[in-house]
Order: sequence, then structure tokens, then C-alpha cells
Amino acid sequence: MSCQKIGIVGSGLIGRAWAMLFAAAGYRVQLYDILETQVDGALLEIQKELHSLKAKGALRGQLSPEAQFELISGCTDLKQLVENALHIQECIPELLQLKRDLYAQLDEVLESQTVVASSTSTFMPSLYTEGLKQRSQMLVAHPLNPPYFIPLVELVPAPWTNKETVESTRQLMLALGQRPVVLNREVQGFATNRIQYAILNEVWRLVGGGIISVEDVDRVLSDGLGLRYALLGSLETAHLNAPGGVADYFQRFGGEIAAVSASYGPTPDMRNEGETLAEIARQCEELVPLEALQQRRATRDEFLTRLSTLKRQLP
Repeated sequence: MSCQKIGIVGSGLIGRAWAMLFAAAGYRVQLYDILETQVDGALLEIQKELHSLKAKGALRGQLSPEAQFELISGCTDLKQLVENALHIQECIPELLQLKRDLYAQLDEVLESQTVVASSTSTFMPSLYTEGLKQRSQMLVAHPLNPPYFIPLVELVPAPWTNKETVESTRQLMLALGQRPVVLNREVQGFATNRIQYAILNEVWRLVGGGIISVEDVDRVLSDGLGLRYALLGSLETAHLNAPGGVADYFQRFGGEIAAVSASYGPTPDMRNEGETLAEIARQCEELVPLEALQQRRATRDEFLTRLSTLKRQLP
């Protein structure tokens, strides 16, 4: 448990999730947004969500919902937010110029002990920290949605982020109960989205080519690969799937992997393939109508809660 101060910039879904994660670990959290009405609304949503999580048996940490909520406050003054903060988690919309403007403001008031981490899933940190005085204290800490239930956090340094900043952020994420992974250098898409997009590209090609339906191609993951990947990554899976481990696996199957990969075809631009997009949307909406999306998200979150609890019990 800690009484150190954490600042959250942005009171949307991701910002509120981070606030609850930090409060669950006993940190004092201050939530910033530009309008007082937005801050007040976010605090109300957090209070409701904490009690809802408690009722579901999904509340994290040892503190009661009331005690966690008492650790969270709001403000509309960026300088006040930064004062004496150990860590600032930025959660503003994915607009590059907006981030550049914010980080320029933070650069003027940032204290020497404070790390600033962006929740961005889109922008490499060099794109909005170059030229700043305090840029060595800035990096990406990208959560997966929903952050409260999925523990992975990608830590991505800019070329000038110092190693101490990366390591202190890694330790902080561990203190929250999250599972950080560290990229040694920045790359577009980071690690998660590069892998996710590779899957989406091939799923798109398979459905667009009339080879398989949306329902069945998703089942390949949910009832097949995903069951393994919930415990093992792709490389450990390969390591276990050959008598001599991963080196043996790629000696046995490397030729097949290369041959199949060469058949994938060009990367699709989903924006400009209207016929395929319309068909995928039609099938997806048959499976989950638009009016049922919220309920399906709730089902997803409940499943992730149970799965996370199970995983924490494994050695």
C-alpha cells in the first residue's frame, strides 16, 4: 500500500480505469480534465463502478469501495495535478497535436521525480516528446482495454527515455498487479497491435475470400488458439509442440510456415474494401446486434475477471 500521489490526465473510460487501479493499490489519485463537470461526472461513475465491482466480487485490492473512492479526487488545474506526483498517466484522445500541446504544458511544470506515461495505442513517444526539457522522464504505458481486467501493459521508451524511468514504471505497474512488458525501442504499433493486426489482416482475407464465415474464423481463436494463448504465448507453444523444443519445431515446420506465409497476399486496406466490410459487418451484427453490444461487453468483462483470477492462482 502507498500514499504517494498519482495524476491522471483525462477522465474518460481509460482514465477512470487507471484511477481505480491505482486506488486499489492504495495510491492517492488526482483526476484531471479541462471542465469541472467532466471531472464531477467521472468521479460519480467511478463511485458507482467500485460498488458494482464489489457486488460482483471483482473489486481489486484490500480496501473497501468507500476507502478506495476516498483516495480519488479531481481537479482542473494541470499545475496542481503535477505537484508532488510520483507518476502522471496521460489518457487524452488519440490526436497527435493535442498530445504535443499537453506535453509542452507538462514540460513547463514537471518535477524531477515525476514520470509521465501515455496510454496511447497509436503514437510512438518520440512523436510528441522530442525537444522537451523533461523528455527523459516520458514514455508509453499502453494498457489493453479494459485495463481493470486485462493486466498487460506495454512500456515503450522514446530514444531519450532513461532506463531509470522505464524500470520505475515497470515496478509501479507490478505494484498495481499489472503485468508489464518492456520494448527495448519504440516501433509503430508497439507489440500488441502489430500481432493483433497480423491476425486481423488474415481473418479479413479468409472471410473476404469466401473461405470461412465470421463466426467460424472467430471460433478458431476463441475455441482453439485462444485457449492455449491464455496460458502460453506463441513461442512457448512452439517450444512445447516438438520433442526437441523450439529449435526442433522450426526445423520441422519452418518450411511450411514460410510457404503458407508467402500465400497471404497483400495487406488489405479495410477502409477501401466496402464489399468485404459490409459482409463482415452483416455477419458480426447477426452474432451480436448493435443494441446488444453493451451486454456482450459486460459478459466479456465478467469472463476476463474470472480468467484473471484463475491465472493468478497458477504457479
